[in-house]
Parts: sequence; structure tokens; C-alpha cells
Amino acid sequence: MSLSAGAELAIRTARAAFNRALAEGDLAGVGAVLADKAMLVAGTDSAVLAGRKAQLAVWKRDFASPDRVVYERMPAQVIVSPVAPIAMEHGRWRGVSRTAAADFAAGSYTAKWRCFDGTWRIEAELFLTEECGGIFSV
Repeated sequence: MSLSAGAELAIRTARAAFNRALAEGDLAGVGAVLADKAMLVAGTDSAVLAGRKAQLAVWKRDFASPDRVVYERMPAQVIVSPVAPIAMEHGRWRGVSRTAAADFAAGSYTAKWRCFDGTWRIEAELFLTEECGGIFSV
């Protein structure tokens, strides 16, 4: 297996763990995949969450809600840099309410990853909302 293929597999494995953590409301699992200075730019309102601490505060509040939305990122492509320990992931995302499947938002995303001491972590995620229903309708 090439270094690039190994990195791609590691990133896809980390993404699967991140998705499981989101589905299970596992705050520590989410935090384990985020870099300290991870940035998130939300899809619809372009809200910016700067840093792991800020993101975890939002996820903690979200996980506490009984009618919370469960988000999933579905990677279509991972491009590993041949010159630095970084990679880009492109794919689709979807968020669906646990209590009403008609309440959803979905679209495209891009994520930048960096390998820190042998562990791939998310440095940035950028979302584009392309479809929505129910309470998410704009």
C-alpha cells in the first residue's frame, strides 16, 4: 500500500469514527478527530466555529437536545498532498432530525486534514447547503 493510500484509508477511518461519534452523541469521540484550531463554516448561515473548544461547546448543547439533528459526512474523494502531511476530503453531508425525518438539511462539503504525530485530524470543514426540508426550509 502506498503512503497516499495508507493516508486515505486513515482519513476515511477517522471520518467513520467522527460520524459514529456524532450519531451516538459522543463528545470525546468528536473531539478526538478535531485539531486544536479546527475551523467549521456552517452551510446555511456561514456561522464560523473557531477551535476544537468552540465546536465541542456547540456539540455538547446539541447532544443534550432530545430532538437533536444527527449529521453525517459521506466522503466521495480524499486527495493526499505529495509534499506535506495534509489532505482534502470532498463529499456530501446530511443532517436529519431524530424525531422528524422531514426536518433535514443536506449538501456538499470540503474538509482539510493534517497528520499530527501520526494521527489525522480535521483542520477545517466548509459546508454548502443545497437542499432542506421541514424546520430547515429557508
